[in-house]
Amino acid sequence: MLPTLWFYNRSSNENLSEKPVITSISKTSVKATHERLGSYFLYFQPPRISLFTDNVTNRRKVTGETNPTPFVKDAFHDAVINKKNIGALRKRNYGTKFAPVYDYDIAPGESKTIYLRLSDKEMDNAFEPGFENIFSFRKTEADDFYNDLIPQNVSEDRKKIARQAFAGLLWNKQYYHYDVEKWLTTSDGITPVNDGKLFGRNHDWKHLKNQNIISMPDKWEFPWYAAWDLAFHCIPMALMDPCFAKQQLLLMMREWYMKPDGQLPAYEWHFSDVNPPVQAWAALQIYRIEKTKNGKGDISFLKKIFQKLIINFTWWINRKDAKGNNIFHGGFLGLDNIGLFNRSIELPGNRRLEQADGTSWMGMYALNMMDIALEIAVVDDTFEEMSTKFYEHFILIAEALNQYGLWNDEDKFFYDVFGLTDASPIHLRIQSIVGLTTLFAVSTIQKKVRDLLPDFKKRSNWIEKYRRKNNRFWPNEERAEGNLILLSLVQQERLKSILRHLLNESEFLSPGGIRALSKFHETNHYTITLEDVQYSIQYDPGDSTSDLFGGNSNWRGPVWIPINYLIIQSIKKYGEFYGDELLVECPTGSGKQMNLKQVANELARRVISLFEKDAEGNRRLNGKYNWFYQRPENQDLVLFYEYFHGDDGNGLGASHQTGWTSLVASLINDLAKDE
Repeated sequence: MLPTLWFYNRSSNENLSEKPVITSISKTSVKATHERLGSYFLYFQPPRISLFTDNVTNRRKVTGETNPTPFVKDAFHDAVINKKNIGALRKRNYGTKFAPVYDYDIAPGESKTIYLRLSDKEMDNAFEPGFENIFSFRKTEADDFYNDLIPQNVSEDRKKIARQAFAGLLWNKQYYHYDVEKWLTTSDGITPVNDGKLFGRNHDWKHLKNQNIISMPDKWEFPWYAAWDLAFHCIPMALMDPCFAKQQLLLMMREWYMKPDGQLPAYEWHFSDVNPPVQAWAALQIYRIEKTKNGKGDISFLKKIFQKLIINFTWWINRKDAKGNNIFHGGFLGLDNIGLFNRSIELPGNRRLEQADGTSWMGMYALNMMDIALEIAVVDDTFEEMSTKFYEHFILIAEALNQYGLWNDEDKFFYDVFGLTDASPIHLRIQSIVGLTTLFAVSTIQKKVRDLLPDFKKRSNWIEKYRRKNNRFWPNEERAEGNLILLSLVQQERLKSILRHLLNESEFLSPGGIRALSKFHETNHYTITLEDVQYSIQYDPGDSTSDLFGGNSNWRGPVWIPINYLIIQSIKKYGEFYGDELLVECPTGSGKQMNLKQVANELARRVISLFEKDAEGNRRLNGKYNWFYQRPENQDLVLFYEYFHGDDGNGLGASHQTGWTSLVASLINDLAKDE
């Protein structure tokens, strides 16, 4: 056992007058000194030996060069495993990496405890009586924290699920350091500067200087962030730590992250790819969570992020609406192989893919921006005109989505449209979450709020009268009692049609939530031929059998938690407006009528059921491995998968990607309010 203390090797690119160092104080303590961090002391029980080295690359193994000293970062391995240079390491009493070495023979079923203590203060007796209780105290503090955080009116099993989701989200915080310009233009002594680097991926992101603690999708794989993953992380994070959640969203908007033209970095292996613009939605969610939690919303946060979001919104308008008709093409939009072909590449000839989801995401974006501006305008009227601007823009996008050919009246569903120069546009009749994203753009405005904003009220009234007079598309509905105004991309009749697909267990509705692709395509494969190349799509409930588009080929059937969360939140918003005036069958064909709030709760229960124990003690996500997780020592261990089988709910992909799958904790929290 080698408990290890080390300094991150950054002394070569820091302006430090002195190199950080760890030095020996005694046989059971060392001192770590850093010009900026100050001093820390590590205390430990007597080891067999203590080893010092430096946290620097072993060039002999990497490049074949001779190392100037034997004190390289993997010297401990050579010393313990290969018995090399042990004497030199033992004689050294300083370095940037240190470990006491313990040797034990431990019989099966027995254990051995090693005490260590890291402190910023020098201590006479680091292991004084009572020290062994510190860990128990910390566990009690954690219990108190989660007991206060998680609703008490939920089952013990749900409490454990939520706690592990929250804990995994905290665990996935990670320091991320990536200076693109430095990487491209300087050598680290291993990789020389070359044209492949200078003009390779991310070469046009030289402004990007990542050096922060970031909420990662998955700490077990190589460190990486994704702009839309992170936005989803911030929702459950806001229940624990709204300050950190707000800081994370603002960080992505800062000038050393956002490109000067307004694009947000998608993810490390291709910053220029396009993720769905969910940052404004996430900002509103965080604002409302904190307001509910503390009784007061952070208007300053909304103002800061709104200013940066305007820049990003403008980038979308200028770059992704080529015809200027409010129909957006976006690219693969994080849904990877959801379409027939790679939506991130330019199509041959003068052809264009008009995307229902790209347009819907932008409708949602405009509506979120309107909501943020309205929230601010109530206390600062300088934002009132921006409320009107995004209100009008949303109406234009809603008109384009509904009037320019993306709705298929035969199937009662929204589709991408493939535009041809020499023929009529073709509906790509693939029933997927591409069509369901149209549900996401929905909001309500209280009349009392509108009455506080005379310019917004006057302008919105004029727009409505003008459009109705000229028989133009109108996306608003009002409650009979006049307290609420509904704005949505989908009007009531089309909403009911989409919900019939969504809630059909032979189509989108699975026992564990909403599938990414309708099960209708299990036997009804969709095929199209373009320039003698045939493209086909079918329902794959688990790991995909198709080629990769965008790096993850698992969007043709499985259940994804973030998309389900958006669907649930959107249907709930419709339910707040319609109440019992709009009832639908759930499931479709069952004869069981529900209002939309009840539908949202039913979907939430199905998603949560992926993680819950059933009557036999099995969890759906464990699949064929339930025998292992029924062992007493494993029965409360819950894994957080990337996605879930569209039929049986078995967990798939990375089993430790708490990331956006931690949204199950938010679903448990929200559902507790209604149960």
